[in-house]
Amino acid sequence: MTTDIARLLEDMRGIQEQLEQFFDEARERFRYTLEDGRVRFSREVQQLHRRYRVSSLRYLLDANLMSMLTAPVIYSMVVPLVILDTCFTIYQHICFRAYGVPRVSRRDYLVNDRHRLAYLNIIEKVNCTYCGYGNGVIAYAREIISRTEQYWCPIRQAHHVPGAHERYPRFFAYGDAEAYLEGMAAKRQELGEETSENH
Repeated sequence: MTTDIARLLEDMRGIQEQLEQFFDEARERFRYTLEDGRVRFSREVQQLHRRYRVSSLRYLLDANLMSMLTAPVIYSMVVPLVILDTCFTIYQHICFRAYGVPRVSRRDYLVNDRHRLAYLNIIEKVNCTYCGYGNGVIAYAREIISRTEQYWCPIRQAHHVPGAHERYPRFFAYGDAEAYLEGMAAKRQELGEETSENH
């Protein structure tokens, strides 16, 4: 069973590489590059993008009434997101140092570059920044929790877990007491090696 899981994980890595190749092709198609972590468009592409931009006023006038009414509710979530971000950052700096687990790089998860798109007006840029921050915080927190889970309880659930994190398939099978007792130290060591190589 372990070899079957390893083979499936390898297949998933291959699919991920294909996706990255697809994204690289999109960069060429839409003529932008990444230089020192910054997005670069040619001047002509930037001018073309500006022609597609809808003004903020026109955007508001054309907005759906329900979108306008629910916007305060959507944006109110920034408060718990900031609290979550802060709490997980403090948590990992205290606990991961104590466990010897490499810390999660926040900047790897909180990516914000859509505001550089010239075809977005200021309202769309704020919306994109908010969504990028929200998804980034959740992904950052999830990575911290998944490392915690691997350190303390790397056992798969008996029930199906939709959208499980990437380490989950390598956890011990539910009910396999022998593997858990014999492999716990190795699983913790693997966590340290895996995360050190990635960052």
